[in-house]
Amino acid sequence: MIINNSLDEVKKRENALSIIKGIVENEGRSSLFDLTGLSGGFIATPSEISLLETYVGPAIFEDALQEVGIEHMGGEKILPINRTSSGILATILTLVEKDTNVVHYLAELPAHPSIPRSCKIVGANYFETDVFDEFSIPENTSLVVVTGSTMDHKVIDENEFKKVIEMAHEKNIPVMVDDASGARLRTVVFNQAKACDLGADIAITSTDKLMPGPRGGLMAGRKDLIDEIKVKVNQFGLEAQPPAVLAMLNGIKNFNGENLIKSFSRKDELFELLNERFNHFEKTPTGVMVSPEGLADEIDISHDLSKNDLAYVFSFILLKDYGIITIPPVSMPGASATIRFDLSTSDAFNLDLNDLNKKIVSSFEKLLDVISNEEKCREIVFSF
Repeated sequence: MIINNSLDEVKKRENALSIIKGIVENEGRSSLFDLTGLSGGFIATPSEISLLETYVGPAIFEDALQEVGIEHMGGEKILPINRTSSGILATILTLVEKDTNVVHYLAELPAHPSIPRSCKIVGANYFETDVFDEFSIPENTSLVVVTGSTMDHKVIDENEFKKVIEMAHEKNIPVMVDDASGARLRTVVFNQAKACDLGADIAITSTDKLMPGPRGGLMAGRKDLIDEIKVKVNQFGLEAQPPAVLAMLNGIKNFNGENLIKSFSRKDELFELLNERFNHFEKTPTGVMVSPEGLADEIDISHDLSKNDLAYVFSFILLKDYGIITIPPVSMPGASATIRFDLSTSDAFNLDLNDLNKKIVSSFEKLLDVISNEEKCREIVFSF
């Protein structure tokens, strides 16, 4: 195996960032194509940047963020945090006690690793399922979690969403929604209601997913719970800093749902092109993806790589040879190794889909050439 642990995941990410830096310095930013759906951005005017002082920034921009954030997310109050994972951790630290139960329903396993890891920190018992008929809320449950859209963009059924919230509230248990990309994907593409409008007590989104905001998190929900969680956020340094708050504010203001709608239609064209060569690529709401399992099924050459390793090598070839950024090279430890080609990003609009298809096929052919040489594959991922 090439990737054996979290340290290996950190090292492959460092290598990917080094490759990206080299492409920008030698060929320019226009030679990179970020198709992660997490490209984000930092929109700010010079006059706004001049206000990014330790105390002036929050005074000006956090207040403005309340208005646009509530419009975007619903709820009674907004709390900017430095990562979605930070908001999940802070919520669990606040609401979950040792030896109590946390139950989680999502459209497809597994959950984002920050949720079970946070439960482990507080000593809670954690259960997750993607089978609605198997979902239940046992006694001594302190929190119910729902994922609006999974790491691979599988979207929850809205009727099941409502039912889980109702089941929790019948037992006076709060509901936290991990709506990292779902706050936009569910509402814009699938016409679902905002999580807070469905009754969620807390909803958290990632401000760089499917929108032009920074790597950060935005929490919305009941004022009393937001106030309690904010205490933990400040105690542990999980709050968003002034530059991120400004970028969140402008990211929401500049969010354009039409880009998601356009990607929804373009994905069919890309899928049909890829389908001429591959059998296991799948459509996502905003693009096309191939899972590690699907990629492995495309290969009939003997090798000793794991399914995830195949995804890492393939995605690094895409990055090195064509400047195509997908999630596996740059992801944090524990993230899905599924390769998504998200067409909602600004870079995607500059790509001819026929050309993109040729680059994906070419990268796959190179994968086949190196797959039997584990040392060569290791070199591609780590640049030894």
